[in-house]
Order: sequence, then structure tokens, then C-alpha cells
Amino acid sequence: MSQPIQSTSSGTPHQKGATVGTARRSKARYQILGLLAVGTMINYLDRTVLGIAAPQLTKELGINAAMMGLLFSVFSWSYVAAQIPGGLFLDRFGSKVTYFLSMTFWSLCTLAQGLVHGIGALFAFRLGLGVSEAPCFPTNSRVVATWFPQSERAMATGTYTVGEYIGLAFFSPFLFMLMGAFGWRSLFYVVGGVGIVFGLIWWMFYREPHEHPSANQEELDYIEAGGGLTHSRKRDDVAAAPAKSGFEWRTIGRLLKHRQLTGICLGQFAGNSTLVFFLTWFPTYLATERHMAWLKIGFFAIMPFIAASIGVMFGGVFSDWLLRRGISPNVARKLPIIAGLLLASTIILANYVESNVVVIAILSVAFFAQGMAALGWTLVSDIAPEGLLGVTGGIFNFAANLAGIITPLVVGFIVAATGSFVGALVFIGVVALIGALSYIFIVGDIKRIVLVD
Repeated sequence: MSQPIQSTSSGTPHQKGATVGTARRSKARYQILGLLAVGTMINYLDRTVLGIAAPQLTKELGINAAMMGLLFSVFSWSYVAAQIPGGLFLDRFGSKVTYFLSMTFWSLCTLAQGLVHGIGALFAFRLGLGVSEAPCFPTNSRVVATWFPQSERAMATGTYTVGEYIGLAFFSPFLFMLMGAFGWRSLFYVVGGVGIVFGLIWWMFYREPHEHPSANQEELDYIEAGGGLTHSRKRDDVAAAPAKSGFEWRTIGRLLKHRQLTGICLGQFAGNSTLVFFLTWFPTYLATERHMAWLKIGFFAIMPFIAASIGVMFGGVFSDWLLRRGISPNVARKLPIIAGLLLASTIILANYVESNVVVIAILSVAFFAQGMAALGWTLVSDIAPEGLLGVTGGIFNFAANLAGIITPLVVGFIVAATGSFVGALVFIGVVALIGALSYIFIVGDIKRIVLVD
């Protein structure tokens, strides 16, 4: 295995790290992980702020449940369609450029939603948001595969994934109060503005391992020995990428012939169905089905997201712990996901209780379980052919986020037709069970895919 490229000029980061004379590894990878976690938190605030604004927005713009389901869904139309092009862009231009452009443009689309006065403009900006956010998770996966050894990837994936939930858990009360004081448009201005600022922070501080000023040689050797991809990029990230990717459109079909990829795609679709419900219809469910007031919604909305945050971290840490103890990747990676999907199906029980407190408890358990199941991106890092991580991640995210198209529409049509969320929760629970069966019977061995001509 080749060593990371090092500059021969004086004063480079690696020379500095190598001459310190200490065997202690630096921890630059955790700084990078912090950037991913904050970026992912903003990502999910941007895509879900419409769900928080929905009860008030629908009244002002005269939108019914079926049309609101369409508006929730339209984000995923373009998000899914742009997954493979986004993966190709990532493989061509690298993580720094891709994430910066993605963050900046999706934040502008979020801010612009606060300016709309009709369904057409809102529809257009939701489409733009989907296109702009498409490369985000393939980039996250690539950064983890680059910066972390295999034994730490589930932890790393869990850490940035928890950003999806932490932001919504702790900012939801603030956002509901902001909406109460200044109206629903203020939500889009604030969240979009924060994303634009963070895009600049990412550009200033993200580096590849061999370029990072805080990464010493011991850390680089540790990452590479554990399967990190520090050796796959020279300093000219853009120039090195095309030679590594070797992409042809038929590669997509060749990848999908492998059960590892098709199985985890189906499983992630199932897990995302639970997630999408909470990111879109959950506030409306509390307001219309459970008849909660605004402040109570803001308070109760925290609980499931906190539970999901704990579930994400527990699933990642537990998976890595099993792997370090010599348990096979088949068990260590799949067990938390299967258990999580099975437990997520208990969301159906919320249909049969009257107490709001008990309902929130059931939803919290289901969302905790969905968090446990959010390890799919770790498996992408484990199975993707070398040089095709962006494309593999794009295929995976394409399939997984079909839930973002289907679930809001199904829930919207069920609520519009029945005036109730009972059938919607049954749908979510059944899909979770199907996802568990996919991991049990389809995925097979967790190993890197080798494409043979």
C-alpha cells in the first residue's frame, strides 16, 4: 500500500508532524467529523423547516393535505434524480468543492422559500433544494472513508448522522417560538442564512488528510492501516479523481447486480420512511390528530428527536464495539439495523392509545429504533468498489430517498381521504418490517464489491 503523498518543501504539515518526536497520534479526523456533524444538522434543518411551518403556511396559502404531501414530496423528486450526477460530480471534483457548493446553493433555496406567495414558487424552490442537497451524504460517506479506519466508521457515521436529529430536537422549540413571534417566513430566512455562513466555514477549514495542518504522520499511518483512503488523493484532488473513478453508465447496472447494494438500498428505504414521517408530517400530526397547542408541540417534538439521537450514537458505538471484539462485519453491521427496523414498526401502537404522553413515548421508541438503523452509510463505505464511492453512495441515496417521494404522498393521500393518521402509521410500520426482512434475507456478506469485466 502506497504511503500518503508528502511535499518536499520545508514547513509542510506532515514534516512538522513527523519531526515532533512523539508517537501520540493527532486527532484531526475528529475536527473533520465535527464539520460533518454541523453540516448535516443544517442540512436537515433546511429540508424539514417546511414541516414546522406547514400548519401556519397551509392556512395562509390555502393548501390542503394532499397538496401539502406533494410539496413535501417534491424535494425528493429532484434530490433522488440528482443522486447519481451528484456522485459523479463528487468523484470528479472532490469533497471540499462539492460540499461547499452544495451547502451554499441549498441554503439560498431555503432562504428564497420565505419570499414565496404561491404554490408555484414554493414548488420550484423545493426542487432546487433537492438538487443542491443531493451530493451531501455521498460526500459525508467519502469523507468518512477517507479520514477514518474501518473500526471507527460506524462511530463516525453515527456522529454526523446524529446531527440530523440533534438540530431538530434542540432547535424545534426555538423555531416554533420564532414562528409564533414573526411568522413562518422568518424560519426560512434564519435557517437559510445560517447555512450560507457555514458554507464559508467549511471552505476555510476542510482539508484532505495529507493537507491538514493538524494531522501528523502517526494519525495518517493509523488511518491508512485501517483502510482509510489517504493514499487515493494527491494534492491536486480534481486532477487525480478521474483516473480513479473509471465510470461508465453500465457500471450502475453492474453494481446493482450485487445483493449487498440492492439489499441495503431496500433497507434504507424502509428506515427513511420512518424518518421522513417525522421530518414532514409529525408537527401536523401533533396539531391535527392530537390537537396540541403550538408551545406543547414545540415541547413534545423534542422527545422523539432526542431519542433518535441516542439511537444513532448507540447503534454506531455498539456496531464498532462488536467489530473490535472480533465479531464478523455481517453481525456487527447488520444486527443494530435489523433490531432497529423491527422496533421501529411499533409506531403502529400510537393508533391505540389516548394519552398524549404515551403516544410521545411510543413515537420516541420508534424514532430511537430508526436511529439505530441509520448505519446504512457505514455499509456503503464497507462495500463500495475503490474509486466508485461517490457513485455507489449516489445509487444508495437514490434508492433510500425514494421514501422521500413516496412516504409524504402516501401519508397526504391517506389523511386527505380518511381525515386521520391511523392508516399512515400502519403504512410506516409495515415498511419498517419489510426493511428488516431485506437485511435478514437479501444483503448477505458485508464485503467490498469487486467489479469484474
